[in-house]
Amino acid sequence: MAETPHQASRQRQAKVMTAAAGSAGRAVVPLLLCALLAPSAAYVLDDSAGLGREFDGIGAVSGGGATSRLLINYSEPYRSEILDYLFKPNFGASLHILKVEIGGDGQTTDGTEPSHMHYTLDENYFRGYEWWLMKEAKKRNPDITLIGLPWSFPGWLGKGFNWPYVNLELTAYYIVSWILGAKRYHDLDIDYIGIWNERSFDSNYIKVLRRMLNTQGLQKVKIIASDNLWEPISTSMLLDSALWKVIDVIGAHYPGTHTVRNAQLTQKKLWSSEDFSTLNSDVGAGCWGRILNQNYINGYMTSTIAWNLVASYYEQLPYGRCGLMTAQEPWSGHYVVESPIWVTAHTTQFTQPGWYYLKTVGHLEKGGSYVALTDGLGNLTIIVETMSDIPELQVWYTKLAKPLERTLFKQLDSLWKLPPVFPSSSMTLTSHHLRPCAVFAVQLDDSGGRFTLDLQEDELFTLTTLTTGRKGSHPLPPKSQSFPLSYKDDFNVDYPFFSEPPNFADQTGVFEYYTNIEDKGEHHYTLRQVLNQRPITWTADAANTISIIGDYHWSDLTIQCDVYIETLNRGGVFIAGRVNKGGILIRSARGVFFWIFSNGSFRVTGDLAGWITYTAGSVEVTAKVWYTLTLIIKGSLSSGMLNGKPLWTNIHVNYPKNGWAAIGTHSFEFAQFDNFHVEATRS
Repeated sequence: MAETPHQASRQRQAKVMTAAAGSAGRAVVPLLLCALLAPSAAYVLDDSAGLGREFDGIGAVSGGGATSRLLINYSEPYRSEILDYLFKPNFGASLHILKVEIGGDGQTTDGTEPSHMHYTLDENYFRGYEWWLMKEAKKRNPDITLIGLPWSFPGWLGKGFNWPYVNLELTAYYIVSWILGAKRYHDLDIDYIGIWNERSFDSNYIKVLRRMLNTQGLQKVKIIASDNLWEPISTSMLLDSALWKVIDVIGAHYPGTHTVRNAQLTQKKLWSSEDFSTLNSDVGAGCWGRILNQNYINGYMTSTIAWNLVASYYEQLPYGRCGLMTAQEPWSGHYVVESPIWVTAHTTQFTQPGWYYLKTVGHLEKGGSYVALTDGLGNLTIIVETMSDIPELQVWYTKLAKPLERTLFKQLDSLWKLPPVFPSSSMTLTSHHLRPCAVFAVQLDDSGGRFTLDLQEDELFTLTTLTTGRKGSHPLPPKSQSFPLSYKDDFNVDYPFFSEPPNFADQTGVFEYYTNIEDKGEHHYTLRQVLNQRPITWTADAANTISIIGDYHWSDLTIQCDVYIETLNRGGVFIAGRVNKGGILIRSARGVFFWIFSNGSFRVTGDLAGWITYTAGSVEVTAKVWYTLTLIIKGSLSSGMLNGKPLWTNIHVNYPKNGWAAIGTHSFEFAQFDNFHVEATRS
């Protein structure tokens, strides 16, 4: 008779706990912490009743979307330095998990990420930068866990509907192909796969996906569902034993440190599979510190994954600087190791997936929390935050405060184990303002010692037996510089390292390097918009394709670009300046847009959607011919030229006052661009 989900999970939990307790019992130094009887400040940490849940690691998301877009454009050594701060063990954030977007060609917050299958018979496992990023992470930490999750899907999967579950086998094939491609072309083993980010799940699809994974020899790839809320996935699993069986982890987004009863009843691993999403200031770092402790204390979540990994996209796009660190200036090499990196290190440098939480974790009476983890082999790490046989305890400290009082991930004097003849002697760790909050005693075999932590607001302590912690550093990066006022790109790249050109940030559609076999002359190498069908969207993609570039503060500028319409009669392309919105707001972008169409017309509009028309007329333009467009914006006036001849002059454009440059197409259609050139001034 088939066992129920509850029976199976209890048996599995018993095996895990027996193994963990046995491991702890065989340790050279049995682990037992108990609190001194200090008034209103006694905190018991005790493993006598066994251990808590297994720790699965701390990680971050690249994607959702295009959040690492500018990172790959950094030159060395700065690009490698940034990657070290993110992934190198015992150096910076030392992340245990990297979760990446499976590009689906759609707008997914701050841009689009290209799919490995734009069309039905198309497969290319070198598009985008997530493959490269996963390899760089693995290079630094071979044990890092890799997760893939789709936000959008290419349109052909929907067969005319904005829905990925029209053909369950076809969508499962698409996802499994990505996993197989990761291994075949990049030697990357994907550990977990998700369903559809923050959107509806289909129980039958999840079962089909599991069967197809198994059929392709991918039994080790585990499934996370549903990367949304705790419900309805938890109840669905309790009511459907077949669904329960194929899901390994329940992943919820922004759970506020709490789970729901039905999620716990499944006895599955519970993860905060997307969290943080906060400006990477000290305030954001304090929020992150609370989350890392309290997701387990309040909600039994054994993994927390930050959105996003690195703020490597134009800052004025939605959720600017919401990464663990900031790297948004590849043209200068400048980057900033923000405080969330060091808050992360308090946990990641002194734990590993496979450690276990103690059952006795909790909140401090006057605000804050504490957790303790062990590897079952005598090592212990205690993490205390106030953002609301052990030879010694290493102490690492962070204080979030004004610049002159600020301390990030600093190693303090160790707390030494006291000799057996003084079992009740104490050592005190004192901060600048004496206000004792917590007193701990350590009992080790027959010897003992005690220490006092005087805790203030916005502090983070890690106390650990591990001696491997390190605050890594590289030489200071170059100073911050604005985007160059004069910028050119002729796209003449024969074998590009990356499928998209530097600094262009696609907001709808996908713009890729292209070899034009029909033209052996000046336009042999071009930039091409490659989508001819609207993707299955995650958010409000525009009806037009668009890629932005430059400095948001550009005001007066001249943009010139060669353009080539491929679609007869209905095709159209544009160049634009002062574009003021992107990301999930791209549909409402304003600016100055200069359009030409293959039906022999032109338009100048004040918005991407084309609701505001400044001027329009007829022009000798057709498809399959190269034209040079020039857009001039100065103050409140704009003019345009076609092939160097004025087409319209001195049109009044009072709003917006500044914004990015851009190129794009009238619809999801093939079109090419070449010899892009901008000269600008800042507002």
